[in-house]
Amino acid sequence: MSTSDVAGGGQGGRVRRRNPVTWVQRGGLSSVVFALPLLVIFGVFSWWPIVRSVVMSFQKTNLVGDPRWVGWNNFHYVLTDPDLPTAIGNTLYFALLALVIGFPIPLVTAVLISSVRRRKGLYSVLAYLPVVVPPVVAVLLWKFFYDGAPDGVFNTILGWVGLGPYTWLSSPGLAMPSLVVEATWAAAGGTVIIYLAALIGVPDELYDAAEVDGAGLWRKVWHVTMPQLRGVLLITFILQIIGTVQVFLEPYLFTGGGPANATLTILLMIYNYAFGSSLGANYGAATALSVLLAAFLAILSLVYFKLTSGWSKS
Repeated sequence: MSTSDVAGGGQGGRVRRRNPVTWVQRGGLSSVVFALPLLVIFGVFSWWPIVRSVVMSFQKTNLVGDPRWVGWNNFHYVLTDPDLPTAIGNTLYFALLALVIGFPIPLVTAVLISSVRRRKGLYSVLAYLPVVVPPVVAVLLWKFFYDGAPDGVFNTILGWVGLGPYTWLSSPGLAMPSLVVEATWAAAGGTVIIYLAALIGVPDELYDAAEVDGAGLWRKVWHVTMPQLRGVLLITFILQIIGTVQVFLEPYLFTGGGPANATLTILLMIYNYAFGSSLGANYGAATALSVLLAAFLAILSLVYFKLTSGWSKS
């Protein structure tokens, strides 16, 4: 059978050319009509704010008067702000602590839950339960726990073993680790569920072979589980970096950036630019810093996926 017969459905070698009529007959128009509302909603509520933010980053405006085009002045203002190095350092410190504390905990929890033989569903629910708690409620609850008075919850517990009291949120050295612990507790449950779902796909034969070779639990995790979850780990790793670099709620509600700017982060700095005062807010500077952060995260993600493109397959 010739190529023309295949393309033309074997009807005398004639090739059917696509035209608007055949496109409509094959359901193209109905597909567009079905997708159009979703595309419009996505464009209005997602892409248009992004485009508007990029435009505002080159303007001086407080959304009250007419905007004035200032070019790169907003970026110069942001990059020369003396608080920017502090905010960058604190954000990187938070991200580092979150990776050290928060990245292995969900994996270990998921492995432990998957290894038990009974009540896995109950343990999964308990692990995911903090995610259900509204973020503001969780922060206020932990703020009560972090009371620096001797009769505070955590100080009382530590006092039973002769430690404390500690001024958790008032100490420049303890404030950021305290925020990381709460953020890890609040967000780890979702990652635990992801790992549990991925562990279902690990063949039982691999664990049986490792057990025959005398491997214990942690050797199974290192030599079987980790290689099988490599692709998932790579995705959750970059997602956690992106999420922690954009931390805002914890420093805003716990400390407001204090004490002595010890918890001032980039997003909190953006908030201060935009809503620092009722009429004097500098939305141009806020959007300029937002664009810089978005560009950094985009470049970081591209470089990360480029460097790790072959790791999940090897």
